[in-house]
Amino acid sequence: MTNPQDNTTVLDVRNVSKIFTIPTPGFEREYIAAVDQVSLALYEKPARIVSLVGESGSGKTTLARLMLGLTSPTRGEVLYRGKRISELSKDEWWDFRRNVQPIFQDPFSIYNPFYRVDRALDITIKNFKLAASKDEAFSLKAEALKAVDLRPDDVIGRYPHQLSGGQCQRVMLARTLLLHPKIIVADEPVSMIDAAVRMLFLNTLLDFRDKYHISSLMITHDLATAYYMGGPMLVLCFGRVVESGDIEQLLNNPSHPYTQQLLAAIPSPDPTQRWDTRANAKITERPLTHETNKCVYVARCPYAMPICSQQRPPDYLIEEQHYTACFLHQDKPTR
Repeated sequence: MTNPQDNTTVLDVRNVSKIFTIPTPGFEREYIAAVDQVSLALYEKPARIVSLVGESGSGKTTLARLMLGLTSPTRGEVLYRGKRISELSKDEWWDFRRNVQPIFQDPFSIYNPFYRVDRALDITIKNFKLAASKDEAFSLKAEALKAVDLRPDDVIGRYPHQLSGGQCQRVMLARTLLLHPKIIVADEPVSMIDAAVRMLFLNTLLDFRDKYHISSLMITHDLATAYYMGGPMLVLCFGRVVESGDIEQLLNNPSHPYTQQLLAAIPSPDPTQRWDTRANAKITERPLTHETNKCVYVARCPYAMPICSQQRPPDYLIEEQHYTACFLHQDKPTR
């Protein structure tokens, strides 16, 4: 996805693929493309939240690890301020670590249960030399905790098991805020916390965007979460981006059959309204494909045509900044 207004690119993913080798009996090897030719960019100005949506196993977490430099791409490149992550110098790597911050799914696994939770804040302040004294460090911690709707007295000195999942996750937001990064990569950050505090967490990310000009990549399987965050959205299916555009465009005019079926799978909140669209087990059990000369969704698509099994569809322009990788739109211009 591109931004026509500003070219202050912080993190640029260019045609990235990550292929894993699966052990099989005998001498044959099976290759799985967890991420398959994905491109996206996150900008410093204007700050925005980009949602990456897809079902479990679609490659969302693998893409996040590639963007964070935790794994290397098989093909393509991930650039930080125009330079490959793998080629960053020591000083540039520290700058990358400061300005591209992760928020992970499990709010408890990131803490050592033997240490108090504010140790995560202390280490960040120490490693990045954010304070010159203990009093200044305490003030920074208290200010960051208040910014994420936590009372310092309720958090400082506590162990992870003494806090809720939502509180632990917001402590990590406070740790992130200490650094004032340019980008946050949030991998399913609200999937393991109570619904009552999800809104607090999401509102905090929106505040980060509006008050501190911090952009985020929100990785989620929940379309409602993506809709609440607004902005651009990419739909990932088995490692490939099959549709992208503004969230309003995709929800009001879903153009790829996979996006349409994702939306159709959402039950109505009205208990008196019958849920007519149900999952077809015979279709959903059909394996998706990683073959480069096919559409990834051809085995399950109700509109599959012969060309879908012969070529990989390009991105067709549906409307401004709205693209769909589907041969149903062959009459449209390509990217």
